[in-house]
Amino acid sequence: MTDQERQSGCLACDLSSGATHLPGGRVHATRLWVVEHCIGPLGVGTLVVKPRRHVLHIAELTAEESAELGPLLQRVTAAIEEVLLPEQVYACLWSHSGGVPGHIHFVVQPATRELMNQYGAYGPALQMAMFTEADMPDEAAVAAICTRYRAVFDA
Repeated sequence: MTDQERQSGCLACDLSSGATHLPGGRVHATRLWVVEHCIGPLGVGTLVVKPRRHVLHIAELTAEESAELGPLLQRVTAAIEEVLLPEQVYACLWSHSGGVPGHIHFVVQPATRELMNQYGAYGPALQMAMFTEADMPDEAAVAAICTRYRAVFDA
């Protein structure tokens, strides 16, 4: 990521550039997008797909970024399904930081029956319950799942 593509003080940019520690390291990258493990309380195996450059709105994506996005989201979802065998995989756009638009990123979350039973919820309610509980994933477990994901992407 060049300095022109990176926004100072942006957590997403800092994680991608290595300025901030990223548990598990980068999982996968294309020319225009990166895949990393989510740093929030959404469980081991939840990935984030984000543009390499600092982008605040989907409407700001270039034609090339847009062309890479769909196939990449499909590939990320397939990797999650292969590794974790969830009942469903949720994919949603998040972009707010402190109540203002931030670096867009797609959260791609495995929804297992175990998680839904543990939190008594599914869909957006599951994510809200996980944020309320604020149970952060163990860094060793994140590193292990990222190794498994990288093997799938490299195959």
